[in-house]
Amino acid sequence: MTLDIARARRETPGCENVLHFNNAGAALMPQPVLDATIRHLELEAHVGGYEAANEARASLEAVYDSVGRLLGCSREELAIIENATRAWDMAFYSIPFQPGDRILTSVAEYASNYIAFLQIAKRIGVEIQAIPNDEHGQLDLLAMRAAMDERVKLIAISHVPTNGGLVNPAEGVGEIAREHGVAYLLDACQSVGQMPVDVERIGCDMLSATGRKFLRGPRGTGMLYVRRSLLERLEPPFLDLHAADWVYSDRYEIRKDARRFENWETNVAGKVGLGVAVEYALEWGLAATWERVRGLASQLRECLAQLPGVAVRDLGAVKCGIGTFTVDGRTAAEIRDQMALAGINVTVSVRKY
Repeated sequence: MTLDIARARRETPGCENVLHFNNAGAALMPQPVLDATIRHLELEAHVGGYEAANEARASLEAVYDSVGRLLGCSREELAIIENATRAWDMAFYSIPFQPGDRILTSVAEYASNYIAFLQIAKRIGVEIQAIPNDEHGQLDLLAMRAAMDERVKLIAISHVPTNGGLVNPAEGVGEIAREHGVAYLLDACQSVGQMPVDVERIGCDMLSATGRKFLRGPRGTGMLYVRRSLLERLEPPFLDLHAADWVYSDRYEIRKDARRFENWETNVAGKVGLGVAVEYALEWGLAATWERVRGLASQLRECLAQLPGVAVRDLGAVKCGIGTFTVDGRTAAEIRDQMALAGINVTVSVRKY
């Protein structure tokens, strides 16, 4: 699994300008993605937005096939949505919670997701339980298994949290969810693109992801997977004439496929670019990419740990390409700004409460 690194750099225009360590924020687009996105915007400028979308119809439909190959699912189980947060929201707010239902999550859950839990807890009266970590700093599967009961309505975790190298044991969580017949929502925003992600192997019923991070697609693109067996039990929190048909004066019918979670207006150029980004990632191979990413991250952690005053903060039995560290006597913002002056892009992860 050898990657042609010279080719990868040639095909990434940003490599001429910066050392980009902010792929968990938004990665540098490769030239084919950039070309496809700009080409569609230029077409819109010359012939009109609706007309350009009509010309790109085949490419737009092909996006569902590409993402299906990426995630190991069918095109009917996929929606392309404007971002990963909205994709996650559309799944979560479709679940028919009742008072007393329980949501199990991890202590490293993404802050936006937890806010949604709190809103539903306040609105409906569900209970939230954050499963503690094990000795590796990842979600404790034994503790999760012990927390399961008949009131658990949803398991919702982040595959890779936003603030470190931890990879949560998503497959182990999937086994527990299947054993108990509980819906399982996986936030894969940080994992899709840097590692192989297969929804059947993981066992999740819903998965949200973004195009802008390790897939190296345009911003304003996201995707949602919903297992076919769950689709018709979920009614999206809002509908339009794309998600449903108005069949009579007092009746509508929701689409049968996962596009019930989409809306009609979309970032067409971004969607075209997303399809190219997914095909580009598949061409290189996710297994080879994962090997390269993990190797570079491990090397970085080893080098950082040897520097005086530097502490590497990453947790987990399995660590990914996101590296976190602190420096004695320096704020994270100071380190970020100093590195920016040297042409190195990093970002700061802060506590949200």
